[in-house]
Amino acid sequence: MTTINDLTDRLCPNGVEWKLLGDIAEIGTGSSNANEGLEEGLYPFFSCSQKPLQTNEYEFDETAIITAGNGVGVGKVFYYVEGKYGLYQRAYRICFSFPDLLPKFYYYYMQSAFPSYIEKIMNVSCIAFIRRQMLTDFPVPLPPLEVQGKIVEVLDKFTALVEALVEELVERKKQYRYYREVLLSFDEETPSVIRDMLSRLCPNGVKWKTLGEVILSLNTGLNPRQFFQLNTSDANNYYITIREIQNGFIIPTPKTDKINDEALQLCNRRSNLEKGDVLFSGTGTIGETAVVCETPTDWNIKEGIYSIKPNQTYLNPSFLRYLLTSQNIRDAYMKKAQGGTVKSIPMKELKLLKIPLPPLEVQGKIVEILDQFHMLTTSLTEGIPAEIEARRK
Repeated sequence: MTTINDLTDRLCPNGVEWKLLGDIAEIGTGSSNANEGLEEGLYPFFSCSQKPLQTNEYEFDETAIITAGNGVGVGKVFYYVEGKYGLYQRAYRICFSFPDLLPKFYYYYMQSAFPSYIEKIMNVSCIAFIRRQMLTDFPVPLPPLEVQGKIVEVLDKFTALVEALVEELVERKKQYRYYREVLLSFDEETPSVIRDMLSRLCPNGVKWKTLGEVILSLNTGLNPRQFFQLNTSDANNYYITIREIQNGFIIPTPKTDKINDEALQLCNRRSNLEKGDVLFSGTGTIGETAVVCETPTDWNIKEGIYSIKPNQTYLNPSFLRYLLTSQNIRDAYMKKAQGGTVKSIPMKELKLLKIPLPPLEVQGKIVEILDQFHMLTTSLTEGIPAEIEARRK
């Protein structure tokens, strides 16, 4: 930052000039419909979604900034494009034609400053789309070209680093999924470290049991319909739903519903949650899982989230969680799903699910290996996701 400050002090000692975006750029929209985007094509096609599609016909051949004009991407979705592209009729293109302006600088600046600007206008006007005048009236700085270039250079390096980390995360997740399936298959592809343990501890092969045979109980939470109200004035406990079960973790947010102490007791009488229980979403989005690390004191679960209490004499809770996320076991229990638009797995059917039951020592070794992958690829406090978040900040 010292270099940029020195450049600014030397090249514009009286401060950086400001203009309206409409004074220095051509602002317009495309003419295509959103359904004209393809999965494969010759050119990028930009709409208002988080990810661009493709097209075989282009409308523009230029360097431009693209931003969403409506939808959830308003004020958040920005693309930088050089060359030919297609454009949705509700997405905006911002094209600079002055020699002393770097479009890439304004791409970064709009990512930084535009969301708060448009949020203020949207809060006042109660709208969910951008009019061209809002872009035209957006104030932007005009630092000297040398300063713009230096800022772009710094941010390009950070962007490249984040992209490399994202690519590594994708590859690590593929690796994680592969090893999860191999470690839990108990066939000829089983890694030697596990195969040797199996040969020593269960030379006649891994036993298979129904889930009901190796658990102490299978319960669920409580629906507030007839029993209690959510978010009352005295509610200070979390009401955990599928939204709060993320990548194996139980993560309440400011949007999580709250229940009072009386409702918490009602929920717990039904769920009987304790340390070591495995949560499993059995309704709607089926198959999200998490292990309860400590007996809950300020949260409980809704109906449709199942609490599976493993008999830990035979079954490691984390091993069970990994089994329930493996593709073979998932395929097996999804065949038991019933219902129309919103499907669910009856608890009695889930108890009939067949699972492999290697010795606890083997279960523990598999959990140790998969925990390392899981932490590396999903943890928000350590591993690659944490590094990505830190670099983005």
